[in-house]
Amino acid sequence: MKIHLWSVGKPHDLYVKEGVADFTRRISKYFPVEWTIIPAAKSSSTFANADLIRKEGKVILGALRKEDCLIALDQSGKQFSSPLLATMLQGKANASTKNLIFLIGGAFGLDNIVLQRAEIRWSLSSLTFPHQLVRLILVEQIYRACTIGRNEKYHHD
Repeated sequence: MKIHLWSVGKPHDLYVKEGVADFTRRISKYFPVEWTIIPAAKSSSTFANADLIRKEGKVILGALRKEDCLIALDQSGKQFSSPLLATMLQGKANASTKNLIFLIGGAFGLDNIVLQRAEIRWSLSSLTFPHQLVRLILVEQIYRACTIGRNEKYHHD
C-alpha cells in the first residue's frame, strides 16, 4: 500500500517543513509515502467561495483513480483515537488497498462531491488549526498509527 498525502494550498511553510519532512521519512519505513500539493483555485472578486471549492473539487476528482481509497479531512467527519487510526490503517493494508489518499482541503474546505467520493471523512479535532499545521498533525498521526500497528515504543496510552 502506498500512502498519498494531498493538500490544497501552497507549499509547506518553513515553520512546518522540517517536521513534515521528518515524519514523512519515518512513515517511509512502513509504507511508501508521497506528498502532493494541489494549487488552490485562484481567488478573484468574481468568484464566490463555493465557486473556488467547486473548481478545486474538479481538480481533485480528476486526479483520483477509481480504485483509490480517499480519506478526506473534514471538520464534520468522525474523530478517531490513535489506536483506532492504527487499526484502520492496518485494515486498509490487509485489504490490499493500493493507494490510500489522505486529503486536506483548501481554505474554504472541500466540495460536497469530493466528500461524497471519500470512503472516510475524518476530523482531527473540533478545534480549528492553521492549514499548514494540519499537515504536520496529519503526518505525525499517521506515523504514530504505524508504530502502534507494530507495537513500537512511540505511542503511550
